[in-house]
Amino acid sequence: MADWKDMLGQLRDELPEGDDKEAPGTGDGKAEAKAVQQGALRVLVDKKGRKGKVATIIEGFTLPDEEVEELAARLKRKLGVGGSARGGEILIQGEAADRVRDSLRAEGFKVK
Repeated sequence: MADWKDMLGQLRDELPEGDDKEAPGTGDGKAEAKAVQQGALRVLVDKKGRKGKVATIIEGFTLPDEEVEELAARLKRKLGVGGSARGGEILIQGEAADRVRDSLRAEGFKVK
């Protein structure tokens, strides 16, 4: 049985291409405009399957994987921590939930 994220990715490839025109008013605030369209994100602290090490996980993205990876890179630089972005989730090393929530809100995302 295929993973639901793989099936969704295949569906994305089958959708027709849209216009390359930018929506009005999305010049410099492009990232913020996409953040407004994004639903609320969940920030969790977890240590299961990590040999007791704590990680902060951000899930609930509807953005393309490339944009999630760019956001992960910005967060890691800003917080001075390691991490990764895979499957529409961002993993930040360590317990940084409060700082992650503040950083995401500063970028215009809604956070639970």
